[in-house]
This record gives sequence, C-alpha cells and structure tokens, in this order.
Amino acid sequence: MGAGGVGGFLGGKLALAGGDVVFVARGKHLEAMRTHGLRIVGAEEFTVLPVTVSDQPQVLGEVDVVLFCVKLYDTESAAAQLQPLLADHTVVVTLQNGVESLQRIGSVIGKERVLAGAAYFPASINSPGEIIFKGSIPGKPLVEVAEPQDGSSDRAEQLIQEMQNAGIAAALNTNANLMLWEKFCWIAGVSGVTAVTRQPIGIIRADPDMRSLFAGCIRECVAVGRAAGVPLDAALEERLMGLLETNPAQGTSSLFVDLERGRALELDGLSGAVQRLGQEYDVPTPVTSAVYAALKPFRTGDAARSSARRP
Repeated sequence: MGAGGVGGFLGGKLALAGGDVVFVARGKHLEAMRTHGLRIVGAEEFTVLPVTVSDQPQVLGEVDVVLFCVKLYDTESAAAQLQPLLADHTVVVTLQNGVESLQRIGSVIGKERVLAGAAYFPASINSPGEIIFKGSIPGKPLVEVAEPQDGSSDRAEQLIQEMQNAGIAAALNTNANLMLWEKFCWIAGVSGVTAVTRQPIGIIRADPDMRSLFAGCIRECVAVGRAAGVPLDAALEERLMGLLETNPAQGTSSLFVDLERGRALELDGLSGAVQRLGQEYDVPTPVTSAVYAALKPFRTGDAARSSARRP
C-alpha cells in the first residue's frame, strides 16, 4: 500500500524473487507501472514486468501481508481502504516514519493486525514507474520488524524469512517502542535538516554548521523520547551521528524530495511531532522548532513547483 521509495523497492525485490505481490498506487506512477513495469535504479538495478497494480484495493482480493508505506497524512484514509485486502490472518506492517502509526492504523483496522516496522534506506520515486534506491546503511538491516507487545512471533519471523529469501536484509527487533523511537530520532534529524538546507547527507556532514544543526535535532528528539518514558540509551546520540557518517553521501530524505517537487510534506508527523511532544513533556526543542517553522509554509505543497517537476 503505497509504491513510493520504500514500498516500491521492497515490493519490487519480493516480486523479483517470485513472490505474489500486488501494488496499490495512483496517478502517473500507476499508469507507468502498468504499462512499462516497475524499474529500480541506483545502487541496485532491475525491472519487474508485468506488475499487478491498481488504485482500487477491492479488485485485488485478500492478501497475507500488507506493507503499509503511505505518507503520514494519508494514514487513516489509506487504512480504511485496506478492508478488501484483509483476511482473518492478514498482518499489516507499518513502514512509515514517526512513532504514532501503530495506534493510528490500529484504531481503523484493529490493533491486533498491526506489526511495527522500520526501513533504513534512502529511496524515492525518480520518475513515474521508476524508483531510485541509493544504497544500504552499513551496520543496519534494510528493514526491522517488531511485535507491538515485544518479543517474537511466528508471523514476524515468517515475514522476515520471506524478505531474506528475496535478498532483503531484514531482522527482528524485540522492542517495538524502542525501535520506532530510535528510527524516529534519526528521521527527525535527517528529514528536517536535508529539507531545510536543501542538501544531501554528504554536504551536511562535511559542514560544521549543518552538522551542528543535525546534532541539535537528534539531541532534542532523544530528550523528548526519554521524557516520554522510552529507555533510549546514553549512547544513542553518538550512534545516530555515526549513521550520518555511514549513510550514502547522495542520500537525502523523502521530506526533501517532496519539498523539491512541490508535494505536501509529512512535516507535522516529524519535526512537528517532536515540537508537539516536547511541549507535552515540557522539553525545550528550539532547534527542531526553528526547522519546523522554516518548513511550515511548504507543508501543504506548492502547485507551481509540482507542475514544473516530475511527479
């Protein structure tokens, strides 16, 4: 559900390995996939053809697993469209950014159906029907999966095995909340700073001022998480700054790509969520709040830029 960077790449890998994969997409991306297949370029290159794709979930039938990869602002509306795909055993894995998707999706389809997931790779729609995958992050799997109630389960382990069989580095995490917050703190930095500076990772880490901006966003998000009761360890900030060093230099973020193309932004679920939760837990977030304020005028998109750029 959602065939952008994350959903397109993971679905493409599963389909290439022989999996029975259907994609829910829309617009020009849908038409290009239907006509020319799904092409992955960048650090890996392959094409999946033919592709089963539709903007009407009801015509696809029931499935075993849904990889839920839509933008945060579409969460409830997309979750409501899942109903025709759901059998009694169907599991929905949220691979969205942020820390609130489990509850938001669960409130629509039932929390017992939902698994937590985290994706660790930069990818985006390069042009209709084409996903650019910019590479993996050394030391991190491409995907982690966790049961909301922690521990392991047959359904989580089976999903991980399916991904591994398709050449996707996937791992089980036994603490969903910790996994989501650690990923959130990374995304709070990389999304906000790449977007507000309009620069890729390599430029940001090489410039002392942009690097400091990134560190400030990380530090504030970690402080908010700890105030919320999440047991984020003392070395997390250092580890996340280490990810800045190992991330592909050309990597950006989906927020950066959406900003550049004049699309609506997930800003309220990222930097906006850090600011909002910081206020709730009485944690100052001056750096993140400045990033949020600078990007806020663009959060609903820019039709003029969108029409001038590739969709």
